[in-house]
Amino acid sequence: MTEEARKSGMHRLVLGDEAATRRLAADIAAILKPGDIVALSGHLGSGKSFLARAILRSLADDPTLEAPSPTFTLVQSYDTPRGPVLHADLYRVRSPDELDDIGLIEEIEQIVTLVEWPDRAGTRLPAGRRLDILLDVDPDNPETGRIADLSGGVLWKQRLAIAVASRKLIDAAGWGEAKRDFMLGDASTRAYERLTRENGETAVLMISPPRPDGPPIRLGKPYSALAHLAETVDAFVGMDKGLRSLGYSAPEIFAQDLSTGLLLIEDLGDEGVLDAARQPIGERYEAAALLLADLHRHTLPAILPVAEGRDHAVPEYDRQALAIESELILEWYAPHIAGVTLPAVTQAEFGRIWGRLFDEILAAPATWTLRDFHSPNLIWLEKREGLAKLGLIDFQDGLLGHPAYDLVSLGQDARVDVPASLELRLLAAYGAARRVATPEFDLADFARAYAILGAQRNTKIAGIFARLDKRDGKPGYLKHLPRIEAYLRRNLDHPALAELKGWYHAHMPKLFEVG
Repeated sequence: MTEEARKSGMHRLVLGDEAATRRLAADIAAILKPGDIVALSGHLGSGKSFLARAILRSLADDPTLEAPSPTFTLVQSYDTPRGPVLHADLYRVRSPDELDDIGLIEEIEQIVTLVEWPDRAGTRLPAGRRLDILLDVDPDNPETGRIADLSGGVLWKQRLAIAVASRKLIDAAGWGEAKRDFMLGDASTRAYERLTRENGETAVLMISPPRPDGPPIRLGKPYSALAHLAETVDAFVGMDKGLRSLGYSAPEIFAQDLSTGLLLIEDLGDEGVLDAARQPIGERYEAAALLLADLHRHTLPAILPVAEGRDHAVPEYDRQALAIESELILEWYAPHIAGVTLPAVTQAEFGRIWGRLFDEILAAPATWTLRDFHSPNLIWLEKREGLAKLGLIDFQDGLLGHPAYDLVSLGQDARVDVPASLELRLLAAYGAARRVATPEFDLADFARAYAILGAQRNTKIAGIFARLDKRDGKPGYLKHLPRIEAYLRRNLDHPALAELKGWYHAHMPKLFEVG
């Protein structure tokens, strides 16, 4: 394989035995989507049918699935947990026009299609979603070895690179035989897999490729840059090492591929801080508040090591980031949820009010702000001691900001209702712990900043959830909006936010319609 071929997205894999071929099949199956075409080429005996059968079994999650070669039927269809799959063998097809008779092309954009002898289809197989796999016998290992050349169009380039790099990382780390299962993600662009060995030991593969730039929206920068969202996996590694150095239970990193954006990390488990009814467990929430108090007593660095000669600079939670987040409510929530169109002068007044509030926040000493310190990202580790009982994940977007922000994330959890009584308990526990380390800590000043940042955070989240529905087609997040609106109203009752509350009453009265 030439360097030019690699740059174009082609990969050559040497498969030493049938087990290696089955692993390739599982890796391909894991990234297939409806509309994808896997085109299997190679001479007779090169292993096309074996690979196709292995992919089918992976898609069906059934290693014993009967998958006869469709040499004579031409097409076999399967219903799998991943949706319908067609397996075609076009060896006996003499003209591409015959594909109309066997129904191969009719619903090809809605299903996964595996095609042996794809050259018989001429140009009838759409090229955009096509993954080509050319198989041949390995001349150095003709008994069991195969060579697979993988290539695809633009839509396959990153997917292939991640799949190949993931396999290389997993194998090198000694997890090559582990079962890989997709883990449900969230609103982010990251993906996760749980790896399970035969002995039950688990690890997590974090797939976080470099973030592509979105369209510029201000100062020639995309939203992600303005809001200081992590651009690469370096941010996770740097923050992870920093947190672990302080004795907190961030995941241990077993292996990494920084250029592709892959980490093999410790699996902290699934036990969180909510009970069986998905209600906050007060003691665990309080433990999280005490962890924050402990974190905030430290003098924390702004530069964190990632690898040899490679550092992560923790960005500041600056006025630009605070403002661009708060403005999401104007762009998305106002028109799509509140049903109002706000003129430029009204939006400008919104910005001026927030600007005065941000003056207060930015005047305070900054600390690490993990940014999403709430129930989905907090793991309970019963067997550990002290502050290490709380596992931490999803901190790659961390910034240098006001210490009240993360306590707001916890006390006004976006995914579950936190009673006002528990929120006050968290504030009291945090304040008491801070005063032990810093006797001059002023809880009243902190509570004022807490209300301001609570309003800012919930303003942002209201905009994000509206955007997830309208732009990204994810309406499931709308079920959380009543909670976010209630938190926002709770914050607006603080005297520090009287002017902002008046703006909302005048221009977005729907926010105050309860029920």
